[in-house]
Amino acid sequence: MEIWIALSLAAALFQTLRFMLQKKMAQVTLSASGATFARFVYSAPLAVLAAAILLLNIAEPVALPGAQFWGFAVAGGTAQILATVCTVLLFGRRNLAVGMAFIKVEVLLTLLLGWIVLGEPATPVALAAIFAGVAGLLVLSGAIKEAAHWGGRFFTPSAALGLAAGALFGVSAVSYRGATLEIGLADPFQRAILTLAVVTSLQLLAMALWLGWRDRGQIGKVLSAWRSASWIGMTSLAGSFFWFTAFTLQNAAWVKAVGQVEVIFGIIASVLFFRESISRREYLGIALISLSILALILLG
Repeated sequence: MEIWIALSLAAALFQTLRFMLQKKMAQVTLSASGATFARFVYSAPLAVLAAAILLLNIAEPVALPGAQFWGFAVAGGTAQILATVCTVLLFGRRNLAVGMAFIKVEVLLTLLLGWIVLGEPATPVALAAIFAGVAGLLVLSGAIKEAAHWGGRFFTPSAALGLAAGALFGVSAVSYRGATLEIGLADPFQRAILTLAVVTSLQLLAMALWLGWRDRGQIGKVLSAWRSASWIGMTSLAGSFFWFTAFTLQNAAWVKAVGQVEVIFGIIASVLFFRESISRREYLGIALISLSILALILLG
């Protein structure tokens, strides 16, 4: 197995854990912005510490990144903040499955943006595999089954939030790949941790300024809930590190396509921890996603 595939699988696992924690925190004590802020306030210091240790132990001099790096970092960080807020808001709505299906057009948008911004088109096999994976996600959500009702459901708040989140996550993925490629180091892990430290620091600053202006009470709530909220930061840091490293090695659309396995992780968790059964439709969706990932791994 190529290392970018293992990294993508690990990133999807940690992202699943983070979404579960953010959903719980948003329901209990925090607003959507507060739950998003928790992600950065407990991950940025760790990322900066790791980057500082790395820089102190690198023998070769590290050149200061140019304007393109900072442009990609700001664009990716801003898009990810907005996408996370949309996702947390989506968790609070009833028709979550439909909204989540729309979020997963992220893979197709990432492919399109990667082609336009970075000049990285997909092969026909990879494109077919990505479409198969998206079809699997739609089957899992029940969206294909209820296609006749999509005309009305497309314009629901959940659909709007899902589409917005998917588009913004696509922008962040392509931007992060672009940023990591601007770091003048050969080691992908080093490029990833340096980019991650910069991005999470910018995100922490931006969210702190926003909450300080619009909802200062959430800052205190996030800090007082550190026993729970710190887990959001740690799972976020781990997931982001794996995503960023995978982005340095492979086309962002391929990475995100393999990352669709997070939906399967979620279903497995439901079965193991909540003793829920799996329907035939869900088995079909899992099969499509699995075939999509296998096609990318073996043939892409």
